[in-house]
Amino acid sequence: MASVARAPGRSEPSIADLLARAGEERIDFVNMQFTDVMGIVKSVTMPIAELEDALTNGVWFDGSAIDGFTRIAESDMFLMPDRSTFAVIPWEKSGHSTARLICDVHKPNGDPFPGDPRGVLKRQLARLANLGYSYQIGPELEFFLFRKEDDQISPLPHDRAGYFDVSTDLASDVRKDMVLALAEMGITVEQAHHEVASGQHEIDFRYADALQTADNAITFKYTLKAIAQRHGLHATFMPKPMEGIAGSGMHTHLSLSYLDGDGNAFVDEADPYGLSRVARQFMAGLLYHARGMSSVFAPLINSYRRLVPGFEAPVYIGWANSNRSALIRVPAVRPHKRQSTRIELRCPDPSCNPYLTFAVMLACGLDGVENDLPLPEPVEENLYHLTEEDLARRNVGVLPATLGEAVTEMQQDPVVRAALGEHVFSHLVAAQKQEWDAFRKHVSQWERDRYLELY
Repeated sequence: MASVARAPGRSEPSIADLLARAGEERIDFVNMQFTDVMGIVKSVTMPIAELEDALTNGVWFDGSAIDGFTRIAESDMFLMPDRSTFAVIPWEKSGHSTARLICDVHKPNGDPFPGDPRGVLKRQLARLANLGYSYQIGPELEFFLFRKEDDQISPLPHDRAGYFDVSTDLASDVRKDMVLALAEMGITVEQAHHEVASGQHEIDFRYADALQTADNAITFKYTLKAIAQRHGLHATFMPKPMEGIAGSGMHTHLSLSYLDGDGNAFVDEADPYGLSRVARQFMAGLLYHARGMSSVFAPLINSYRRLVPGFEAPVYIGWANSNRSALIRVPAVRPHKRQSTRIELRCPDPSCNPYLTFAVMLACGLDGVENDLPLPEPVEENLYHLTEEDLARRNVGVLPATLGEAVTEMQQDPVVRAALGEHVFSHLVAAQKQEWDAFRKHVSQWERDRYLELY
């Protein structure tokens, strides 16, 4: 059977050690998890007695039942658990104690399945390692808490607090329970606070290797949903659940490090922005491919309700130091913290599949490095205040305005297509086109209210 490459920085226990831990924790069941192309978590549960066989031989399943996986004629696949991802699910400790393992998906002959999003990221990481680098990422996932009435989600946010508010923040204890649950799942949280909009929150976890970070992002979302449910609330990572207020983003901090241990490859203290040539080339690649990768980091119809001027969501394709209207920001670091130098891509939203998003970001950045793409001049003034003529004169592009436009751009970008691989690319395009076509044919209440009587 195929072996599993673990995430750097995570220790992989032996099968014997993992079985011993499961016994100490009195585990009754284990969830074998993976994601589909759209980032939805899938799981098969097995009793603890089957764990040793699963760790040794994998778990067979019917891939034809998973969107974006295979046709019925080629349905057999197996899951191979990554032993470094073992975690006890804290909200399932009472009663039937359950643990979790994240899995890689394989074809019957043992080869990695090309439609596995985790495998897409691992392929790009292997390519990066051959160039002598590793890839660190720290995402900031924003979310809303909504009330529930008679077990139905209410359109009312849980509170009316604002950014960093205390006295009106009703979810302070809820966030603390979320932080404790994340810690039990092996995720180190650095801070938690109320965000700008009513009912909006952010919990930030520690920067790590890209594969571990993607695993953490997936775990983060379903953990927060579970804890919110236990408080009678609903946590949503929908990008723009309410009109007229800020949407939820997934601002993503990233850097490259040298595999030989020589530190952060993005640092150059002689540069005015503290950025090395590699960092500048990487940024140039991200900016050049921003439109082509948009439907990966902003994958829903609703994603483009967030990407509009006026709510701190980036629309214009530019970069800057402190300007939060730019697509890429270079956060300031203290002189003694130069190894923390990084760039922040502000356009992804938390509905994205983090495996695919991080993979495509890496591929596009590396295209800038390998082809020495030119980096445009930074734009430090508020881009929302510039006229169309100003933007054109400065050669500042704009992100796609709709999912339909974004899918068209992705189809025309060979770097994004190659990063995803033909299997994932074709299934993602098909799924998003189907959603866009359904949306185009839908007649909304807004249209009836606006046109029915007038026309």
